[in-house]
Amino acid sequence: MTHPLINPADPPDRQREKLLTIVDVLMRRVEQVTDEAGAAYAQFERAAMLEDQVRQRTQDLEQALDLLNQSNARLAQANRETEAARKDLANAIETVQEGFALFGPDDVLVMCNSRFGMHMPDIREKLRPGLRFAAYVALVAGSRHLRLPEGTDAEAWAERRMQRHRDRHLMFTVGMRPDHWVQVSEHRTRDGGTVILQTDVSDIIRAERAERGKLLDNQAQMVRATLDHISQGVAIFDTSARLMGWNERVAELLGLARGRLRLGMVFDDLVARLARDVRLGQGMTMATLRDWARVTGRRAPLRFELRRGAIILDVFAQDMPDRGFVISFTDVTSERGAIAALSRINETLEARVTERTEELQAALADAERANAARSRFVAAASHDLLQPLSAAKLFVAAARDEMGQPRRAETLDKAAAALESVEIILEALLDISRLEAGKAALRPGPVQLAPLLQRLADEFSHVAREKGLRFRLRGGDALVVSDAAYLRRILQNLIGNALRYTDRGGVLVGLRRRGATTLRLEVVDTGPGIPRSEQKAVFREFHRLNARASASEGLGLGLAIVDRAATLLGHPLALHSMPGRGTRFTLDLPLADPPGPATPAPPEPAAPAPAPKRDLIGLLVEDDEDIRSALTLLLEGWGHSVLEARGHADALALVSEIDIAPDFLLVDNRLSASRSGLELIERMRHLHGPLPARIITADRSQTLRDACARAGVAILYKPIDTVLLERFIASVAARG
Repeated sequence: MTHPLINPADPPDRQREKLLTIVDVLMRRVEQVTDEAGAAYAQFERAAMLEDQVRQRTQDLEQALDLLNQSNARLAQANRETEAARKDLANAIETVQEGFALFGPDDVLVMCNSRFGMHMPDIREKLRPGLRFAAYVALVAGSRHLRLPEGTDAEAWAERRMQRHRDRHLMFTVGMRPDHWVQVSEHRTRDGGTVILQTDVSDIIRAERAERGKLLDNQAQMVRATLDHISQGVAIFDTSARLMGWNERVAELLGLARGRLRLGMVFDDLVARLARDVRLGQGMTMATLRDWARVTGRRAPLRFELRRGAIILDVFAQDMPDRGFVISFTDVTSERGAIAALSRINETLEARVTERTEELQAALADAERANAARSRFVAAASHDLLQPLSAAKLFVAAARDEMGQPRRAETLDKAAAALESVEIILEALLDISRLEAGKAALRPGPVQLAPLLQRLADEFSHVAREKGLRFRLRGGDALVVSDAAYLRRILQNLIGNALRYTDRGGVLVGLRRRGATTLRLEVVDTGPGIPRSEQKAVFREFHRLNARASASEGLGLGLAIVDRAATLLGHPLALHSMPGRGTRFTLDLPLADPPGPATPAPPEPAAPAPAPKRDLIGLLVEDDEDIRSALTLLLEGWGHSVLEARGHADALALVSEIDIAPDFLLVDNRLSASRSGLELIERMRHLHGPLPARIITADRSQTLRDACARAGVAILYKPIDTVLLERFIASVAARG
């Protein structure tokens, strides 16, 4: 220990001087005082020990001072090296052609070169170390030299820029006034800082723009040359149905004098000029053609025949990506003549063949009579049942709107559910009946799987949630060849069965490629499984495994429909199942060759829409009194006025008598043996303009669907879905 008279903070020389003074004093005391115990000697001995300790302490302090001096020298050298490196870095980034900036982990600007903030001289003086990143973004957003995207203000641009700053790496291009573009690259450093590089890409973009202009000019010349050298007549119209391009073959085929076709000519004017000299094929009218051209949304392709004297033209009209359309005219006069000649030859040959094959036809007729009779019975019985079923559903819907008591409302809900079950059964019977017709019932084509599967997922997700099951969809997208309606029906039945018989776990729908030409679609569940002895029987009509499903859930037709439809479509269907381990159905689909127009999946029923509040006037034309009464009761319950008519003549007379055009039309398609609902709708539109209309029918034939599509009229099938009826009337009310 240091003597208390010694201050450790004193320099070593001072401490030594004090110790010598102490020793001197002690020595004098020893000389003056002598006692028998040797106290003076003891004091001297302690002084000597203290001197040794002071000497050792002095050496330690001297070593510490040497170490401190060495550390200070190294620190000074390091500072000099750091400053030199910083200057070298600053000189290096200053030579870089891009704008460079470094922000620290705290988003504060550490350093930047003179090119940072290029093309923005109004803010460059403010880009100094210590600037926060948010302030930098605000300066850029407010610069008068920044060209903001159309519809975006400075505040929105700055907010979006700050959101993207959270990414570890990003790259984007911004426009600068008057004609510059800067590519901004932003990257994170290891310590969380941010490096920004700004590269002037104006020359690159200008060169690309020039090349694109040359390419478009070359393409236009190639298109012009192509149009002039093909045998077809081609006319191109823009989104406003104005003529933008054509070839000379059009005027030749349509018999128009040179100069009658001019740039900007309205499509309706062209139709009016042709109406006097040409005749359209069956099912096509000039009004339908005009209506098709006026459609603002997606148009379905249109194909029909046009006759001008002895010339027969095959006309094909189709949408273009920019919402315009193109019409081509092909002279098929010689082909039709050849077909007619072949037809006459065939008639002669058929007469000869008929004479020699009467016995074979009789045998085939006997073999098919029973099956055909069953199909006709199912179709006819289902159609006849749909009429009163539709009326019953409408009466229940109208009564439900008027009922206020909970128990009565619950009873009506149960009645409505029972009617829906009957409707599901009839739909299954109709599917079986249509499949009996063989391939004639199918319309195969390219089908995009992603939207079809997504709609099925939306449809069944809530069913899975109610049962506490997981429902997953995996596998992406693909374009396959199939019939969109029956493919959806197959998947709907497979997924519905899987959810119905699964109590725990979930259901998975997945896609898996099998080679270059086949896609395998799988529906896998964690249900009880199917015994091997039952795996063939489940595809028979009216067979229900373990009799679990009640009549309200179907009659065991779902897998029978799946099996028949898959067989007709040529899609191999397989079943793999183990009791207690679940079931997997696989369906192999041929991949389509892209590109090609995909067959749209059948439309899904939309979500319920609130009943429109505006009072509308509707014309209801229906020969079935029960359905007419039920629909009238339902519509009047929604607050609308209904004009009732039994047939074509009654409807025209009624509207003429009151001299008021209705707001919408609900027309049964079978008004009489000679008149159809579509004819009445066309007549009403001719008299009163493009009235919103729906055909109501139990006829689900493809012929009627095609005719309604050509006329631009949607179908409400019987039994009528009141949700779809509400949406239609709501759309009419929204038009004002």
